[in-house]
Amino acid sequence: MNTREMVLDVLLALERGEGLSHVLIRSVLDKYDYLPVQDKAFFKRLAEGSIERQLELDYCLERFSSVPVRKMKPLIHCLMRLSVYQILYMDGVPDSAACNEAVKLAAKRGFQNLKGFVNGVLRALSRGKETLVYPDPVQEPKRYLSIRYSMPETLIDPWLAEYGFSGTEEILRGLQEIHPVSIRFRSQLDREKRQVYLDRMEEMGVIVKPSPYLENAYLLERVEGVHSLPGYADGAFAVQDVSSILAVEAAGIGPEDFVIDVCAAPGGKALYAAEKAKRVLARDLGPGKMEMMEENRSRLRAENVVLQEWDAARPDQTLFETADVVLMDVPCSGLGVIGRKRDIKYRVDSREFDELGKLQRAIVAGCWEYVKPGGVLLYSTCTIRREENEEMCGFICSHYPFALESMEAYLPETLSDRARQGFLQLLPKDACDGFFLARLRRKEDSK
Repeated sequence: MNTREMVLDVLLALERGEGLSHVLIRSVLDKYDYLPVQDKAFFKRLAEGSIERQLELDYCLERFSSVPVRKMKPLIHCLMRLSVYQILYMDGVPDSAACNEAVKLAAKRGFQNLKGFVNGVLRALSRGKETLVYPDPVQEPKRYLSIRYSMPETLIDPWLAEYGFSGTEEILRGLQEIHPVSIRFRSQLDREKRQVYLDRMEEMGVIVKPSPYLENAYLLERVEGVHSLPGYADGAFAVQDVSSILAVEAAGIGPEDFVIDVCAAPGGKALYAAEKAKRVLARDLGPGKMEMMEENRSRLRAENVVLQEWDAARPDQTLFETADVVLMDVPCSGLGVIGRKRDIKYRVDSREFDELGKLQRAIVAGCWEYVKPGGVLLYSTCTIRREENEEMCGFICSHYPFALESMEAYLPETLSDRARQGFLQLLPKDACDGFFLARLRRKEDSK
């Protein structure tokens, strides 16, 4: 198979709105699982990079093309993007190879008449790449960040206001770094057995690094498919980001607790909670989500977890004041996981933020009464956006009988200072996804 053509088809599918980038990439890797490891790695890097940096790639194209990007045929536009990415970011690919392969693909896909254009633009870019001029970070800080890190300006505005230029650049740089696969070993697995699995992973060529926060969590690089990792089929570990694990730790779950996870899919937090609690009720909406959770529940042998399909915005009076802990990881804008789902940033419509806020408030209204007086509500999102995070916590405390409570006693020392106010905004620089968590205690006299 021509791996560049595989990438081209993924980019075209995204242009047509036929799926999400991480889903399309994974489906191609599964379909062509028989390919050599180096070919799959080349495909994955080229596809993800061409998607992630498309604003920058278009900017560079505009410097050398007589035809504006917006007027290019979709196939030629996508072909140019993946070729420019190779020229700028893949040192192992000679510029001549990137140009020649692009010309061949243009002809193969019916654009014989544009071979000269493709070749001329790419060769000119190859010669001039060392002298490319980007927007000035002093004169045009927002435009500079937008182009250099391929982030829409509308998403940069609030970060600039809250974190300043250097803080925003640190966030953007972190989102573009390689994001390893994060796994959590089951608590029941002793250290010796855990090490056996880790040694076998390293023998496969996987790079294993311990999490800086949690003894049973590890970060894996050079993983092409978690299903083939030693221990996966045995249920030795779950694929779960460190931030999600920390959310469960912050909840302070005890061995006799009843936990309700109201937006549970894919089930990582509920299944970790099950290792700490007496019983867990995990709910979500949609048959696909239920099948995913059942597969993980069965593989991890979490017999104390009950799965139910339920709309979190619809109150269930049978559960009022029954839960010691409610986990509430609400649907959000997802800006903290851009490093894993690279097309999110291009699909975010600020006009949808109001609708997201309404949904989040509806879920809070539908589920807050499940918490016993004196119990804990652990609110979380996978975004970096104050309106969905700190301001939502303020909304909960002003409309319902809850108060923020320090998480200092439940989190690693390196994070505890930042968690004393009852919430914690994790950023990509924290060796995890961008994630927000808050611990809220229901007032004892709030029956």
